[in-house]
Amino acid sequence: MDNFVVSARKYRPQNFNTVVGQSHITTTLKNAILNNHLAHAFLFCGPRGVGKTTCARILAKTINCTNITKDGEACNACDSCTSFEKGASLNIHELDAASNNSVDDIRTLVDQVRFAPQAGKYKVYIVDEVHMLSASAFNAFLKTLEEPPAHAIFILATTEKHKILPTILSRCQIFDFKRITSNDTVEHLEEIIGKEHIKAERNALQLIAQKSEGCMRDALSILDKIVSFSNGELTYKNTLEHLNILDEEYFFKLIEYLTKQDLTKAMLLYDEINQKGFEGDMVLSGLASFIRNLLVCKDPASASLLESIEGWREQYISTAKEISTPYLVSALNILNEAEIQFKLARNKRLHVEMAIIKLNFLAQAIELSLEDNQIIKKKLVDAHYPIRLKKIMPLSNVVVNAEAKLVIETPSTTKAQASPTPSISNTASSEQVPTRNPETFAAPTIKPEVPAVKVKSSAIPVPTPSSTGGSNKNLLSVLQQKYGKEYDIEEVKEAIPLGMEILKSCWDEYAVSLEANAKHASSGTFKVAQLNIIDATHFTVTVGALTAQKFVEQERMNVLEIVWDKFQNRAIQFDILVEASEQEDVPLHMRLNSKQKYDRIAEQYPLVRDLKNRCNLEVFF
Repeated sequence: MDNFVVSARKYRPQNFNTVVGQSHITTTLKNAILNNHLAHAFLFCGPRGVGKTTCARILAKTINCTNITKDGEACNACDSCTSFEKGASLNIHELDAASNNSVDDIRTLVDQVRFAPQAGKYKVYIVDEVHMLSASAFNAFLKTLEEPPAHAIFILATTEKHKILPTILSRCQIFDFKRITSNDTVEHLEEIIGKEHIKAERNALQLIAQKSEGCMRDALSILDKIVSFSNGELTYKNTLEHLNILDEEYFFKLIEYLTKQDLTKAMLLYDEINQKGFEGDMVLSGLASFIRNLLVCKDPASASLLESIEGWREQYISTAKEISTPYLVSALNILNEAEIQFKLARNKRLHVEMAIIKLNFLAQAIELSLEDNQIIKKKLVDAHYPIRLKKIMPLSNVVVNAEAKLVIETPSTTKAQASPTPSISNTASSEQVPTRNPETFAAPTIKPEVPAVKVKSSAIPVPTPSSTGGSNKNLLSVLQQKYGKEYDIEEVKEAIPLGMEILKSCWDEYAVSLEANAKHASSGTFKVAQLNIIDATHFTVTVGALTAQKFVEQERMNVLEIVWDKFQNRAIQFDILVEASEQEDVPLHMRLNSKQKYDRIAEQYPLVRDLKNRCNLEVFF
């Protein structure tokens, strides 16, 4: 039985044209050979398995070839080429710097450099993993590397360029190798399986290329393993099973459940994934890569950056159209934080489930950060009770029509005065206007097409017409008499007393609207909340947990708008209470506000307060 040779060795490139994915390197080297512009020292750096040592060997063979082709390739027929193929060439020396990294090893190498080659033109010294040399070994190598004999050429190879001394870098001609693209890897694998007469699906080869991450040696090693595992027939299914890769079909299902806020199905799907043996960090990493692919598919111009097999491309594009860009960006941020904190988490499964829960309710958080379809930034404060006030124009000097200079006036309230009636502003100034009820006065306005003037008759008390004189009239009568034919004059409705029945109907109506807008968590919170009227302008909402309190707080202003409109009273407010029996265990740093946190730090560390006083600093809470 013949000895088995792994594909990485069996199909190792033997000339520059067969090197995969490094055309910028091979073209430069061939031109340098043809033009006789060879440097005395080369540094090949780049990721593992991309062809650094292979190119170094091909270069060493080619420059000693006696019959170089017009393309700058070795002939593979002369004595120098045949001896190289057999491993018997005396002109090529390879040194593994990982195991020969002492200063004595370098001194031995330097002593050999002095001798000219017995046959051929150059003696080539290939030093692999050169970054492993010690500092003293590098220093012993400096002089020879800077001024070697004419027959000596050094080729250094490393995966960690940053560990090499700058004095070494300045003496070498540096070539940076890049990762091999997935398309180049797949084409090379197809060429090999054709020679080996192996049946393989293209999707399976794309999975291998994706798993190898640009390393051709890893791709060939994976190919050998799966060929042995599948008995010479590669399919997409057995490749997934062997490589322990989570199928993207799971991620398409998961993103569908998360965007529909179906937390139950999302958690059950994660449980199914967990039962198959996939760790939480694989789920987080895979989901982050999946959402990244969705993000690049939002724009056809960037769809070429998709890192997936061809079979999923259309589904990626169609799914990306249904999900908003803010959602994808925020989801990537959440998953990135979850991946960073995963190693520190004691309960790994709960950590992943918390990330899934955040993604499930992410759409609501994005809606709260949008105002007039524009993204806004909200400052986090210790306790916030938003109050929305409407600006009310003063009654003094009210000009209804700027061109006509029309001003509304009322008759005099003084019997002894027979002059023209004073303006409304004089009458209104004698009244004390309540500050918490801004609708006590409503400024008369005139609309261009359907004008309307709203005045509350009880707002400005004036004497009623007497039975004898009848010269005094209230403001509403004056307005109707003077402008009734030209404008629609309406009386502002009186405030309705705060009642539980109407309040409950408003609350339930808003809960139904939340359900219709797919805000299931908020709707459920509103349905179970308990209402209690304290006084005519104040009621409380009791919920069972802090998370429920946040849901109600997010909808506060929308609820108040409905309540104000129903009761005709904008002074109504409500407080949110959390039941003591169900209250969550909140960490101390979340219960304290900014000033309390500073006081606590200054109490524990007096030097902080001393620093503040000495430097005359101010603390902004």
